[in-house]
Amino acid sequence: MATILSVAEVSPPHIILQKEAAEFARKMFEPAFKNINRLLEVFKNGQIEKRHFIKDLDWYKEKRSFSEKNDCFIESAVDLGAKAIQDCLENPEYLKNKVRYEEIDAIITICTTGLATPSIEARIMNKLPFSPHTKRIPIWGLGCAGGVSGLSRAYEYCLANPKAMVLVLSIELCSLTFQYDDLSKSNLIGTSLFADGIACTLVAGHDVKADKYSKKQAVPKVIDVQSTLMQDSLDVMGWDVKDEGLYVVFSKDIPSIVKKWLRPNVDHFLSQHGMAIGQINQFIAHPGGKKVLEAYGEALSLSNEKLAPSFEVLKEYGNMSSVTIFYVLNRIMRKVESANQWGLAVALGPGFSSELLLVRWEQL
Repeated sequence: MATILSVAEVSPPHIILQKEAAEFARKMFEPAFKNINRLLEVFKNGQIEKRHFIKDLDWYKEKRSFSEKNDCFIESAVDLGAKAIQDCLENPEYLKNKVRYEEIDAIITICTTGLATPSIEARIMNKLPFSPHTKRIPIWGLGCAGGVSGLSRAYEYCLANPKAMVLVLSIELCSLTFQYDDLSKSNLIGTSLFADGIACTLVAGHDVKADKYSKKQAVPKVIDVQSTLMQDSLDVMGWDVKDEGLYVVFSKDIPSIVKKWLRPNVDHFLSQHGMAIGQINQFIAHPGGKKVLEAYGEALSLSNEKLAPSFEVLKEYGNMSSVTIFYVLNRIMRKVESANQWGLAVALGPGFSSELLLVRWEQL
């Protein structure tokens, strides 16, 4: 098993209210759609009130080259990623003792919204005093599923190295993928939904003395993980890579796919542990959007209470791709104080694919 010891969030500085984003979209997309008022209802109906962007709204009103946007990504990702790592290793909410940088065996970096070689964690290691022997494991291209996948890979790393401590750093600056000249409905939907965020999580192997660090009486331990790819579904979600950068692919069929495909997937996973969905106390759902969360509820027979943390994050932050699941996890870890509770993390991403992670809170 592996233990999740700490989570930290870092939100970019510019807060964009949803009504401001809707007015921005009206001016950008009105030439392409006669029914613009009807289409703009997506901004009102998505249950998002605000989001955080790396730049102020005026910055997006001009055409930007792929190079300019990617340079902005690298600079911001390094600065905010370093802060997320520092906050995670020193988080007084979860940790009674700080974790030293030299104690970290590996950094798993999750991203789908910018390109960097050397990768972001290498650049951060030139700013923070990590051991030069720290393993670097950058993972690119898993989109919204990337956060749960990163935790899963950290769990597997810790199974092989039970004395290890691993950071999962997730950085998504979705606003920098906005395409000024793309007047498609997919880009309009993306403009109403996606946002920027950074998160870092600390995972420790079985032989690490968690009580040396953790302030919590009960901590979530990863029990098992499952990755599933749906065949012949490459066009459901992802990017079209063009000269100007990344163009969003976002099928309107995602909620209906969730309803039909997710339940058998989850049931199969839980059955391997003699469990059913009704035994899950904490549902850690990636808030892909209002309709996606509603599809989770319908497919998995979940109450509004179990989906409340995901709706809360969606309302305050929008969809930050792979980062968003960590914001949900953080809220659930804050409130769970007792042992013997089961949690299930679920996220969907390009492929089309799902990532599942089963945890149990255990007494230290």
